[in-house]
Amino acid sequence: MAAVPLPLTTVDLRPPPYALDALEPHMSKETLEYHWGKHHRAYVDNLKKQIEGTELASQTLEDIVRATYNNGEPTAPFNNAAQAWNHEFFWLSMSPHGGKQPDGELMSLLKRDFGSYDNFVKEFKQAGATQFGSGWAWLTVADGKLMVEKSPNAINPLVFGHVPILVADVWEHAYYLDYQNRRPDYLTTFMNELVSWDAVAKRLQLALQES
Repeated sequence: MAAVPLPLTTVDLRPPPYALDALEPHMSKETLEYHWGKHHRAYVDNLKKQIEGTELASQTLEDIVRATYNNGEPTAPFNNAAQAWNHEFFWLSMSPHGGKQPDGELMSLLKRDFGSYDNFVKEFKQAGATQFGSGWAWLTVADGKLMVEKSPNAINPLVFGHVPILVADVWEHAYYLDYQNRRPDYLTTFMNELVSWDAVAKRLQLALQES
């Protein structure tokens, strides 16, 4: 099944678009069983309880994230909503046949905005490696340009009006079973072997159409 781009619509736990062992040896089945099967599941289950019977229950997951961020004063459901969204986006950022390099307009814009593809990779990995504690590294579209951003905990670029097109999860549970404390090695493998550039390119097209 091909990875799908935005929007993420419902508050549900959907399985990744590949078998839980499909990313091996780069990301183990055991990691997916814990990460998707327990962590992601808990965010979705907790969010459903928090919004049951409220006006949020009829909104899309993306809209719930924006609404519960509440202009920088997050309400109680924010962490679960944002983490549910972030994880769904993360699974769809990877592919069993991922990695290598993108082409077409995506590659052209990476070269335009970062100087070279290698510069982009270096900056993206640096963002992930230097995010203190738990968080995320993002490639986003803002004002028609590509940017690398990092965010702590559940925060994501949606709340700043930016459009994410790629994310790497740098919470320890994303990599510790496979890489222990070697976060930079995990990020190198993510970029070289796991990124679904097809999904990123589709998200880019949507972002540019809406800008």
